[in-house]
Amino acid sequence: MEYLKNDSVKLSDDEMSVIIIDQTILPNDLVFKKLSVREDFFEAIKNLRVRGAPAIGICAGYAMYVLSLSINAVNGEEFLKEILNIGEYLCSSRPTAADLSAAVKKCIAAAKENISSPIEKIREILKCTAINIHKENIEMCRKISEYGLSLVKNGDGILTHCNAGPLAASRYGTGLGTLFLGKERGYEFHVYVDETRPLLQGSRLTAYELDNAGIDVHLICDNMASSVMKAGLINAVFVGCDRVAANGDTANKIGTSGAAIIAKHYGVPFYVFCPSTTIDLSCKSGKDIPIEFRDGEEIRSMFFSRPVAPEVKCYDPAFDVTEENLITAIITEKGICRRPYEKSLGELFGK
Repeated sequence: MEYLKNDSVKLSDDEMSVIIIDQTILPNDLVFKKLSVREDFFEAIKNLRVRGAPAIGICAGYAMYVLSLSINAVNGEEFLKEILNIGEYLCSSRPTAADLSAAVKKCIAAAKENISSPIEKIREILKCTAINIHKENIEMCRKISEYGLSLVKNGDGILTHCNAGPLAASRYGTGLGTLFLGKERGYEFHVYVDETRPLLQGSRLTAYELDNAGIDVHLICDNMASSVMKAGLINAVFVGCDRVAANGDTANKIGTSGAAIIAKHYGVPFYVFCPSTTIDLSCKSGKDIPIEFRDGEEIRSMFFSRPVAPEVKCYDPAFDVTEENLITAIITEKGICRRPYEKSLGELFGK
């Protein structure tokens, strides 16, 4: 499909900046934004211009290379010190997303391994590392989508929460990849999209992606999920995630755990889709996943011409943790993991 040929994050043609689709402006306008300095990258990640764990990781990889171009160092030791500072700064922008820190660590490791090389050579290695992060994610998403297709049948109704399509990753995406791949192969799905308050990633992004791909899509408010499941319209719930702990607990956009609880009540399979870069075996359980809290104005006034609430305190966590006993399966590029997740995840990713 033509729609899947665009990347939401890519290195510019002159290799001096990173080009992203500004996701804060969708669905009304498709705007490509150029990032070239530290503050640009931090702001774009923090304020969700680029979002989705894999897309953030891809952006971070390219950022490490682009920002290395402005480092003035006389030797590898000085260069590495600056790269470490850049990586720490980028990681502070969205602490919950595992792909962000994974991409930064991969770039830092590449620099360390070549610390005795000329600085221009280290920069070239960083560029190659970033490109490989991108290429690997494209292949991961394709494989994830293939595995996901084995879990559904033609005509199924699917509920989604947040956005895990090409905008959030690359090409097929993770949680939506199965739907795009199925469409290519003649499957017809009926997708019910949670709007995903307060930032509306479902209504603004998922509905936009599915509609552009010609997939039957129905937008619903988050609190309608129980109603559509009770009506028998949903055969499975598909979500992406930002971090998976060793025991299978999963952090994803706020509201995901609620959808999982409702799905279990109605006997609907709840599937989490993620690349290996999102799996953090050093994190024992969901209790160890850092949860980002955001500005309460996202609840009170964002997307509204006037505030829709008085000047009261707001509680605005960006993510919640879905406990492993609510998850039917975790779909990765290496296979489908089921409970007990300590065993299945450990066997595939323990090394």
